[in-house]
Amino acid sequence: MLLHLSDKSTQHSPKGQINDCKNGGETDFYLIFAANSQVMEKIKVCVIINPVSGTESKKNIPQEVANAFDQTRFDVFIRITGYAGHATEIAKDAVKNKFAYVLAAGGDGTVNEVAKALVNTDTVLGIIPLGSGNGLARDLHLSMDSEKAIQTILDGHIRTIDYGSANGNIFFCTCGVGFDAFISDKFAEEKKRGPLGYVRNIVEGVIDFKAEEYEITHDEGTINERAFLVTCANASQYGNEVYIAPAADMEDGKMNVSILKSLNANEIPQTTLQLLTKNIEKNSKMITLLTNQLTIKRKKPGMLHVDGEPVEAGEEINVKIFHKGLKVFAPKQVEEKRTKEKENIFTALTRWING
Repeated sequence: MLLHLSDKSTQHSPKGQINDCKNGGETDFYLIFAANSQVMEKIKVCVIINPVSGTESKKNIPQEVANAFDQTRFDVFIRITGYAGHATEIAKDAVKNKFAYVLAAGGDGTVNEVAKALVNTDTVLGIIPLGSGNGLARDLHLSMDSEKAIQTILDGHIRTIDYGSANGNIFFCTCGVGFDAFISDKFAEEKKRGPLGYVRNIVEGVIDFKAEEYEITHDEGTINERAFLVTCANASQYGNEVYIAPAADMEDGKMNVSILKSLNANEIPQTTLQLLTKNIEKNSKMITLLTNQLTIKRKKPGMLHVDGEPVEAGEEINVKIFHKGLKVFAPKQVEEKRTKEKENIFTALTRWING
């Protein structure tokens, strides 16, 4: 479905209004009219909305965009995705047609689909976070309020961040094998997303999950370890402010690798709290590495997660970070509202459950 914020009238407010346009009984697109369209060449913006991602309703996003964007400066097209991979197709088409901005309105999967089409181009990614985890948005310190996130885009501050590739699968936050990939596979089957569903999958999954033997080769050597999980992090968190690599920097050209040794059930609660309070690196069973590339070998094929999305992978997984390949809108100044020194366990749990 195409929604076009256009400029086909002459005497209307610069802030647009949405009108239904029917084609064969179905809504095909919307038009938002604006004045003075011939004064300057306008900035082309494509907004891609995934109507089924995450937990938030998307019905108000077109009007919020209409209210925010000055139609004398911007020519905005809104597209609605209809199937897996559709957002990537739309974003590639936007790049081909020289759109300046492509905005992803959805969760981590939608952001990944859009962003991977924009790497190594001049097109800038904007994020309107509407998912259950919102990992990249949170790590960029974007507001979870859609109107404030749109305002960040209009403010115009751009960061150029790294991205990673795992056997050709592009990621921006994390990829990994082991328990997190196992949970990603289970979580993908959930009809209802959110922190509580994630907790339920962890509690149920830890009983059945078995750690695996891995051979991990990095810039400075090789490690052989039986591990609960191996996570390669470009950003500091999985999403929902669950921090697997608190020291990760999205602009350093490196990945922070977290190798968590085999855990027993009694160690899960403490490990979970350390993830929520940015203290996972203090875990006695954690090995951390900083490297540009990594090869993971295991005894049999299995699941790999890429920004939380499960992918079937073989016995060998090659991971690499590409330096400063994605332009994205982000706040210019960040005020940290919470620090690990000030946040106690109860506060961390309450914050996380409330999203």
